[in-house]
Amino acid sequence: MYKSVDQFMDYVIAKNPGENEFHQAVREVISSIWNFLQDNQHYLHNNILERIVEPERVITFRVSWRDDQGKINVNRGFRIQFNSAIGPYKGGLRFHSSVNLGILKFLAFEQIFKNSLTTLPMGGGKGGSDFDPKGKSDNEIMSFCQSFMSELYRHIGSNTDIPAGDIGVGGREIGYLFGQYKKITNRFLGVLTGKGINWGGSLIRPEATGYGAVYFAQEMLNTKKLNFSNKKVLISGSGNVAQYAAEKVIQLGGKVLSMSDSSGTVYDKDGIDNKKLSWIMNLKNVKRGRIKEFAQEYNVDYLEGEKPWGIKCDIAIPCATQNEIDEDDASTLIKNGCICMVEGANMPNNSDAAELFNDKILFGPGKAANAGGVAVSGLEMSQNSMRINWSSQEVDAKLNDIMKNIHNQCVEHGRNGDRIDYIQGANISGFIKVADAMLDQGCV
Repeated sequence: MYKSVDQFMDYVIAKNPGENEFHQAVREVISSIWNFLQDNQHYLHNNILERIVEPERVITFRVSWRDDQGKINVNRGFRIQFNSAIGPYKGGLRFHSSVNLGILKFLAFEQIFKNSLTTLPMGGGKGGSDFDPKGKSDNEIMSFCQSFMSELYRHIGSNTDIPAGDIGVGGREIGYLFGQYKKITNRFLGVLTGKGINWGGSLIRPEATGYGAVYFAQEMLNTKKLNFSNKKVLISGSGNVAQYAAEKVIQLGGKVLSMSDSSGTVYDKDGIDNKKLSWIMNLKNVKRGRIKEFAQEYNVDYLEGEKPWGIKCDIAIPCATQNEIDEDDASTLIKNGCICMVEGANMPNNSDAAELFNDKILFGPGKAANAGGVAVSGLEMSQNSMRINWSSQEVDAKLNDIMKNIHNQCVEHGRNGDRIDYIQGANISGFIKVADAMLDQGCV
């Protein structure tokens, strides 16, 4: 058995060289559950740690597709089927130039515990490609998606692995992927989530991750007898998660000061209201434009090439991508009065930043705070299985209840006196359910 976290990490790094994001995700989990494992040695005696950090299956494949000029392009496709102890693999597909094996393994590993926290029967997986949809025509994206699914279809199924969307994979891409799956298999199955409402999708699914992060933040604030009313909120990103996090913050009385994209940040001192948010949604979802255009339209500050973390706020909700916040950013946010950090994206804080936030302010780690998306994906799976549709009010209420339950689990295993260690609480809660299922199922 390993005598320390560092010794175990030496083992992980040696087996998975160069996969820095995966190493970071594993260290964060193992560090926070280490003391719990010392008091529950049966997990160690059964080598649960070695088993839980090893994917059950890693699939890579070539994706050849033809662009509008007739040129054949080649990308690489992936699916990481990491853990199926509590249910079929569940996790999104990411299409982005940064995608590689290490990033997808980190995301799939996080997904194991995130899905466990929802209490729904879903294992952990993730997939995607280094294909970047930006600047591509609808026809080119359709060509790529059809080629991608022509290989992926043989590895997924409604009782095996149910992918969803992620960065670069929205309703358009899910539609093309599902259409190709249906054509190849001659089956209309709930094999993807995030589908269109008129062909098997769930109401509130597009909103779910953003709404869920805000619901989780509200539960954290409640522990201090606080709420969103009149709070200044920084949001990074301007995609799906950021848009609906902003919408819910506005509904709860908060003041959204910022949104961003890879080119820079807009800072609206007066606050982004519903009218302005609708303009941003049209800009990003229809025109596929840059956030700078919002600054020009509404004459607000544009911080070119910058992130929003130097702006004074009460609450920060990063919704862009991994490791967008470092220790200096974290120090600045805390110094400027931030009292709550909730991760709308997957691992947007690097290790040093996350540790600082967790020590100083309310900190909601992504595997708990952004579980709303996969939670409603699970509800979509239930609706598909029963051939029914719930109203938006029903799904939203179920989502709110799930986020409250996740918060309660974090409190149960993370409370230390007056302080709640949400990282520890989320990781221990997620680990127990998965590890116990692995023990029940034997040496597999």
